[in-house]
Amino acid sequence: MRKLILLISLILFALSVSAQIYDPVNWDFSYEKKGDKQYELIFTATIDKNSHIYSMDIPAGGPIPTSVRFDTLPGYKLNGNPFEVTKPVEVLDDAFGFKIKTFSNTAEFRQKITAVESSFTVTGSMNFMACNNTTCSPPKDVEFAIKIADKTESKAINSSARKLAGSEPIRTDKGLLKFFLIALLAGFAGVLTPCVFPMIPMTVAFFSQGSEVRSKAVFKALIFGISIVLIYSSLGIIVSLTSAGAGFANALSTHWIPNTIFFALFIIFAISFFGAFEILLPNSWVTRADSSVDKGGIMATFFMGLTTVIVSFSCTGPIIGALLVEAASGDVLRPTIGMIGFGIAFALPFTIFALFPSIMSRIPKSGGWLNSIKVVLGFIMLAFSMKFLMTIDSVYSLGILSRSLFIAIWIVLFSLLGLYLMGKIKFSHDSDLPYIGTFRLFLIISVFTFVVYLIPGLFGAPLNGLSSFLPSQETSEFNIPKLIMENRSVSGTAVRSAETSILCSEPKHADIFEMPLGLKGYFDYKQGLACAKEQGKPVLIDFKGHACANCKRMEAKVWADPEVLRRLRDNFVIIALYVDDRTQLAENEWVISAIDGKQKKTIGKICEDLEISKFKTNALPLYVITDYEGNAMNNPMPTNLNVEEYKKWLDEGVALFKSKNPK
Repeated sequence: MRKLILLISLILFALSVSAQIYDPVNWDFSYEKKGDKQYELIFTATIDKNSHIYSMDIPAGGPIPTSVRFDTLPGYKLNGNPFEVTKPVEVLDDAFGFKIKTFSNTAEFRQKITAVESSFTVTGSMNFMACNNTTCSPPKDVEFAIKIADKTESKAINSSARKLAGSEPIRTDKGLLKFFLIALLAGFAGVLTPCVFPMIPMTVAFFSQGSEVRSKAVFKALIFGISIVLIYSSLGIIVSLTSAGAGFANALSTHWIPNTIFFALFIIFAISFFGAFEILLPNSWVTRADSSVDKGGIMATFFMGLTTVIVSFSCTGPIIGALLVEAASGDVLRPTIGMIGFGIAFALPFTIFALFPSIMSRIPKSGGWLNSIKVVLGFIMLAFSMKFLMTIDSVYSLGILSRSLFIAIWIVLFSLLGLYLMGKIKFSHDSDLPYIGTFRLFLIISVFTFVVYLIPGLFGAPLNGLSSFLPSQETSEFNIPKLIMENRSVSGTAVRSAETSILCSEPKHADIFEMPLGLKGYFDYKQGLACAKEQGKPVLIDFKGHACANCKRMEAKVWADPEVLRRLRDNFVIIALYVDDRTQLAENEWVISAIDGKQKKTIGKICEDLEISKFKTNALPLYVITDYEGNAMNNPMPTNLNVEEYKKWLDEGVALFKSKNPK
């Protein structure tokens, strides 16, 4: 009991500490009418005592200046640049060694605009960095939306602002809801395993015995269900507290050590599911939890839930592990939300049957079908273990696990799964299969349909539905679409767009990386900018990662569109920058970080530092259209699977480049 209280206290303390984030600035947005169709946008910062933000005018090599980004909208035109209304104070900054202009207490910035339409909304974001004598916040974006209506009297309209940490990608509620639903399904799958399903009658018996008063039995059943949810939620909270932050997520998803550990665990669990051995937690854990059940009361009900969780671990452990691996590489909410979803689904059947014992007579009895579920999960665990090997191979440029080999292994695994479901393969704990039921038949059809779907992938088919799970298409050993394009180019019949994708020099690191979809481009920032200047073209910077699932989805579903592909080939010099690559460069190519002043020695660290310092984010993928000096033409584009919107964004960038760089 004391240990439980101590654990809960530590969790609450850690939560309170994590909540103490340095965020000393509040922003207010409004406008003032200055004349016919003339307005001034007003950006007001209220700064906590002993903190400050920096001026818009900061010398080179200094901290992040305050700046405003406006979305390109047709309702208005900008008149000049943003300007400071509040006079900054110039002080000597010991860290940088020169005087820097800062604002304390309050700061006001303005931007003059001319209205083109009678009513419109100005959207964009303020970017700034706040500091005090001991710490600084990372660069932050605060989005704004100022709605302006053409009225005779000036009117200030405050807008709501969403504060966005510059180094953290944003996940939508829809993404979290999808993950919650996946966790629910995983929880229900956990119930249908041999370690868990037989425990339902025993649990019902526990709540039925000695409960002559119906209300007490109901109360105990509810406490039991809530206890299970709380136990799994605590796991999610612990992972959230220990894995928050982009640095941990990147290390977890790309470093060889955690990926090797996860691969080994998935293999071990799969072998266990096939019946070679059983994974059990220490008996002392089960004994202690079970002994507490005999003491009665609410705590007895809680420890009954704890016992259920511990005993079921040998079957639910791999499912929980897979959920936490997925969650830990996302934002801080995902582990907690995932474990809440899993706990609800896992506890629900126990609670319902405890509340309504008569339903027990209607559920199927334990039998061979439970072991079949376990074996099916084993095959799935083997298949998904390949993802961790793929990450190691791609991030460290080993060139061992090609796309063709990966797909071939999946074809073999799922073919064996189909044969197992047909009864052609049996494991030691399997019972005889006298006939194939309707559900099993449809499952067999689904598995072999998936196998047939995989086969064209051996020959270069994109398999768009699985693009985020598979190695890059460029690693295919026999890529028919690529061979056709190469033959057409050699024969002189290549389409015009392929002819216009000409490089100025041999790309650096071409022995490590390859452009997708037959495109040509660079993997070094400076080399790409130099070629763009020589050709008089805009640059498309593609910040990506070997282990970035959304990067693969964007290439398979958006870049592969013929019109998008034509624009990429004809209109841009492409620079692909892998922020998770761990190839170490020669010492003369190391870079001093503009963010933390540390040396960046690998390709990935240098690319990540560039993305954060120039564009204030490390989200992947991130697409940026710039001129040949690296200045952004329009707003960067994150993941966006809408092809039409992506084409418009490309066209907008080209148009802005041509307007600023007329021939």
